[in-house]
Amino acid sequence: MLHQEPRAGQDPYVKDTPSLIASDKVEGTRVYGAEGQHIGSIARVLLEKRGGRVAYAVLSFGGFMGIGDDYYPLPWEKLTYDEELDGYRIDLTKDQITGAPRYNDLEDDSWYQDKGRTIYDYYGVPPYWM
Repeated sequence: MLHQEPRAGQDPYVKDTPSLIASDKVEGTRVYGAEGQHIGSIARVLLEKRGGRVAYAVLSFGGFMGIGDDYYPLPWEKLTYDEELDGYRIDLTKDQITGAPRYNDLEDDSWYQDKGRTIYDYYGVPPYWM
């Protein structure tokens, strides 16, 4: 049974719990660097189709008002949620991220096929598929 109707008194529109968050609430969340400065925000979350693991959180920054942004796929493991900031922290500076693998077209899904290992190597994190 894949789809279940909500039980009586259960709100079908609840988006998160103390330990879970809906993807639409992650998108747009601010990201702060190692020095506490606002770097950018999460543009998209990419999930592995079969296993359901989070492959990347795509960080957006570099443009003006969302125009001309570059997109930096981050391994999910690099993000730590900070309740006080109501955003994610990463252990890198903005300068370190600007040297990371990136692309400039959010709709270019072929990019990940070629750069997956490069992304994880850059951040020093084991790939999600291992």
